[in-house]
Amino acid sequence: MDEVLEVAEVAADFGLEGVFRLILGLVGFLLLLGGLGLWLLTDMGLLVLPAVLMVVGVLLMVAPVVLFVIGDLL
Repeated sequence: MDEVLEVAEVAADFGLEGVFRLILGLVGFLLLLGGLGLWLLTDMGLLVLPAVLMVVGVLLMVAPVVLFVIGDLL
């Protein structure tokens, strides 16, 4: 966890906070869409993979915001 906060602090120091947040948000959105696509367009037997993709996608969209808020507080 310390390494992730350190990377977030370095990105904020160089002014790359917005770019870092945008890239992780886009990757998270793509994972969320991929999970939804697998869930809606495949058989009912494959439910674990879409659920994992959707959870990881949401976490990637929310995590950068939380990391930068924690970095600002520390």
